[in-house]
Amino acid sequence: MTPIALSRLHFPITTLGPGNRIGIWFQGCSIRCPGCISADTWAVRRETTSVEAVIDVMDQWLPNAEGLTVSGGEPFDQPNALTELLQAFRHRSEADILVFSGYPIEKLVPHLERINGLVDALISDPYLVDTPQTKALRGSDNQRLHRLTALGETRFAAYDRAVQSGEKKFDLMMDADGTVWMAGIPARGDFEKLSSHLSNQHHTVLTTQDRSTSRARRGKPHD
Repeated sequence: MTPIALSRLHFPITTLGPGNRIGIWFQGCSIRCPGCISADTWAVRRETTSVEAVIDVMDQWLPNAEGLTVSGGEPFDQPNALTELLQAFRHRSEADILVFSGYPIEKLVPHLERINGLVDALISDPYLVDTPQTKALRGSDNQRLHRLTALGETRFAAYDRAVQSGEKKFDLMMDADGTVWMAGIPARGDFEKLSSHLSNQHHTVLTTQDRSTSRARRGKPHD
C-alpha cells in the first residue's frame, strides 16, 4: 500500500475548477511561499494513510463528481502517491483532473511525462504575495494555467481570463472540533475583513496565517 500524507479530503468543492469537484489537499510542502494561506499544510507529518484508503472514500462521491482538484501542500513532493492516486481516479472516472503546484512547469516535465497525460490542467509556479492578483484560479498573476490534454482544453480554456466578481466565494468545510476550512482563492485582505467582521460580533478568529505569523514572531520555524 502506497502511503500518502493528506491534509484534508472533501466533496463537493465548487471554487477550484468547473462543477462539483472532489478536493484533495496533500500535507507537506518544501516550497513554503511567504504569505501562503495554507501554512497549515506545510508540515511533513509522520501520520499517513494509504492511497487505497483515499480511493475508498472517493468512490462514494464519484457518481456525482465533475472533476478532481489536487492541491496542498505540494502534491509533487509525494510523486509516487500522486501518480497512484491519479491513475486510480482515471480508471474510475472520465472527469477532469486539475493539479496546483508551486513548482514551475519546467521542473515538473519529467513527472508529467511519467504520468502520461493524467493531469488535464496544471496551475504552476509559486505564490508571490506582492504580485497582482487578477487572474481566474490563480493566487498571484505570475502563476500559469497549462491545459495539457484535450479534456483540459475543453474544461479550462474559459479560465484563461481575469477573475470575475461572482467567483469571489469560498466553500466552507467544518471539522468535528469546530475548525472551519475555506476552499477557494481569496483576494488580498479577505481574511482580515472576515476577522474584523466576526470580531465585531464578539467572535475570536485565528487563521493559519495568524499562527504562522505568531510562530515567526517567537523566532520559531514554520511547521
